[in-house]
Amino acid sequence: MDGKIIALVDGSTYSQSVCEHTAWATKQLETGVEIMHVIGRREASDTGDRSGAIALGARTALLEKLTSLDAERAKLLHEQGRAILEDAAKIVSENGVKQIEQHLFRGDLLDIFAEREKQSALVVVGKRGEAADFASLHLGSNLERIVRSSEKPILVASRAFKPVSKVLIAWDGGPTSRKAVELAANSPLLTGLDVDVVYVGRASSEIEKSLSLAVEQLSAAGHDASSHIVEGQPEKALGAYVKDNGVDLVVMGAYGHSRIRSLIIGSTTTEMIRSCLVPVLLVR
Repeated sequence: MDGKIIALVDGSTYSQSVCEHTAWATKQLETGVEIMHVIGRREASDTGDRSGAIALGARTALLEKLTSLDAERAKLLHEQGRAILEDAAKIVSENGVKQIEQHLFRGDLLDIFAEREKQSALVVVGKRGEAADFASLHLGSNLERIVRSSEKPILVASRAFKPVSKVLIAWDGGPTSRKAVELAANSPLLTGLDVDVVYVGRASSEIEKSLSLAVEQLSAAGHDASSHIVEGQPEKALGAYVKDNGVDLVVMGAYGHSRIRSLIIGSTTTEMIRSCLVPVLLVR
């Protein structure tokens, strides 16, 4: 994982957690961090005709006032964005990170993100954004868009950070679960952590063999690794395993091997992000 870490912040409840997860990952990888805040096009402008059926002279005066208000609003959004970045940089710095960049952008998040992520090793984003409805457990729309488009591993921060010592790798025998094992074995991000490789479903000789090979690879890389087969629905079984076994981080593919992709991301992945109380590292 060569390159810096990109942290996306929006001033929401998750922003502090994003910063703390970013600091942890930055120290693990011994790299720098770029903190990004994007003022979206909808926030930055409103081009509708708000004058209504008003006489021409009055309409002209009103539009002049509205234009002035738009300019003031744009200025306030810029100041707010700078404040969000400064607060985020302070949190990251207080957690021991020295190399910090701050960047404020206007425009479409995905267009800007696609360009910035090229030089990154990892992207850190909150589970939900500023406008999220916590009661409904909806994922943030920006998270869904980023996961769908990104080519880099994405660390989805939980609502609160805690030190990471034990990792669960969700195993289904597919390409992304093998990539997850390769990442754990080869990246400094997970160096020295205990790793449980967990398969949900019925045991078979093929699955047992693949799990054994995964554990061998992780053990050779210095991890205290073990494999487990549990029964049940993947979403519920993995969530229960996380809760019952003190797991601090889930590593899984953004899309599953054995399930049809949903319109956004893999159904098991989506449910894990929604319901899991620990961060989730998504591998492409």
